[in-house]
Amino acid sequence: MPPWHIDKTVGIRKFKNDRSLSEQQIETIVRWIDGGTPLGDPKDLPPPVTWPDEAAWGLGERFGAPDLIVRSTPYTVPASGQDKWWRPLVETGVTEPRWVRAIEIKPSLPGGRKTVHHVLTLLEQHEAGVTGLASTAAHSGAPMNAGLFMEWAVGKTGEIFPENAGKLMLPGAKIRWEVHYYTVGEELKDDVVELGVWFYPKGVVPKNRTVLRMFNAAPGSELDIPPRQVAMTQNFYPLPAPARLENFQPHMHMRGKSMSMEAVYPDGRREVLSTVSNFQWRWHVNYTYADDVAPLLPAGTVLVFTAWHDNTVANPNNPDPAQWVGWGDRTVDEMAHAWVDVTYLEQDEFDRLVAARKGAKGGARTVQP
Repeated sequence: MPPWHIDKTVGIRKFKNDRSLSEQQIETIVRWIDGGTPLGDPKDLPPPVTWPDEAAWGLGERFGAPDLIVRSTPYTVPASGQDKWWRPLVETGVTEPRWVRAIEIKPSLPGGRKTVHHVLTLLEQHEAGVTGLASTAAHSGAPMNAGLFMEWAVGKTGEIFPENAGKLMLPGAKIRWEVHYYTVGEELKDDVVELGVWFYPKGVVPKNRTVLRMFNAAPGSELDIPPRQVAMTQNFYPLPAPARLENFQPHMHMRGKSMSMEAVYPDGRREVLSTVSNFQWRWHVNYTYADDVAPLLPAGTVLVFTAWHDNTVANPNNPDPAQWVGWGDRTVDEMAHAWVDVTYLEQDEFDRLVAARKGAKGGARTVQP
């Protein structure tokens, strides 16, 4: 603790939300433990920590109250039984086009935090004939009638989109919820999950549209993990247009061990962007890249996602190493994908950003086109 499981020795090493301990801090704690954890002088104790209000919006300190709150349809979670997936469709009440600056999903307290494994929200709206959308060419020209709006799991607060980028909500937009509940021995009556949305000011139209992509390391969602083995699976995704990647958030279950994201550039050069080498299934941390190092990738770049699962007795989280394991929604099944916000760029803007990064001082990381 604090949870931060990305490998600091490879790939991108600068993040907007870095809460990890430095090597010096870790060494200090280790020396204190090896020394018998002495108390020291009580007068040197720092004041008690003032913890933030868990019921408050995590992004509220920066943005204030959400401009829009959408609530899932109430659902009663039984005291015992199999996992449940609740998928109601809810009106948003949006009556005019609005660009989204930030999003946050908040399970209820205290019950929802105990029983909600993850939440997906999908934006359902009719976009045929809509003009003026940023970087529409990056979406292969087809109308987007539904798409991932935001994903939440333990370890993730919200999403703040980069300057001049965001998501678009249109009149009549609806939210399709997917709330994964599991039972905890007590009934949770009429539980509701909240979705908070912060808009850009009216009239502000960001140039770029950010798309939340689920990059599956298992082709066709097919996983085949033998008993008592460490298994590897890999998948490839060519980028149809220039893009900037905003984050890396691996998602696996109890047997998840590690996951990497690499870029193979059109010239054949290969680069590891990020690796989570110590995946912990209870913490789905979203690693958000700092603006000056977020990967700038030319069209035709191939993203490579590689996942490893530990189905051996050495994995303390493994419920049964004697079982073959495949893909499935339950936590005792497995998954192997990464959630990545992709901001597609027009070619002229991509060229400008690459040139600016090349000319930046202070050793800022540059991705070559």
